[in-house]
Amino acid sequence: MNYQQLAEQFWRDGYIMLENFFSAELMDSYNQKILDHFGESPEFSHNAEFLEKSETEVIPWFPQREGEHLFDTVEHDPRLVALTQAILGDDWYTQYCMVMFSRQGTKGQAWHQDCPPEDSSRFNMNRLIYTMDITEETGGYTMAVKGSHKIGLLPACDHDVDFPEQQTFIPKKGTLILLHGHTWHKVLPVTGKYRVSTNYRSAPIGTPENITDICVYRNMRYQFSTSSVVEDRLQGAV
Repeated sequence: MNYQQLAEQFWRDGYIMLENFFSAELMDSYNQKILDHFGESPEFSHNAEFLEKSETEVIPWFPQREGEHLFDTVEHDPRLVALTQAILGDDWYTQYCMVMFSRQGTKGQAWHQDCPPEDSSRFNMNRLIYTMDITEETGGYTMAVKGSHKIGLLPACDHDVDFPEQQTFIPKKGTLILLHGHTWHKVLPVTGKYRVSTNYRSAPIGTPENITDICVYRNMRYQFSTSSVVEDRLQGAV
């Protein structure tokens, strides 16, 4: 694996996707643990205002905080560590592992940036693994706008939009996607029984640990720690 070449691709495009990065056996064990936790129809954890305004219907779980050591396996994978280091440099740290579960018939995630883009040196990197095939039957394809991490703020808009440089990813079991936190991205609606992805977030040293506390959507900025809209991008500051 040419880590330096992959790092250059990441910084050019704002993402990279690597299929068959993790074994099917490991992914099956992860997926079973996730299903054991959620069941097939868990309750939303965010409030109604967030669900309505964000058009994001994803239920999070932080397994390592509950002592689920199985999830340490991916985090400590030497290839993932080496690739992360090639992209972020020697000084970086792991933030947290977050499983994202989407129920059948839910919206997925609208266009957003995981952290504010005004300071280009302050960002997180998503390290997404897929423990199941994302197919036409399941729905929930991932989309990202190529090079948007270098553009700045996601345009404000009151409806869904398409972008000329948007790319669609159809990850399979064992796929790894690395995604810059400033890259514009979304997840399409879920049509199958459920959709799961697991995010091992990381960041350069010096990046605040709460860098992802405020997420940028087309219509707002939302702060998760206070469960509140901190900016209505269509009407001005709240």
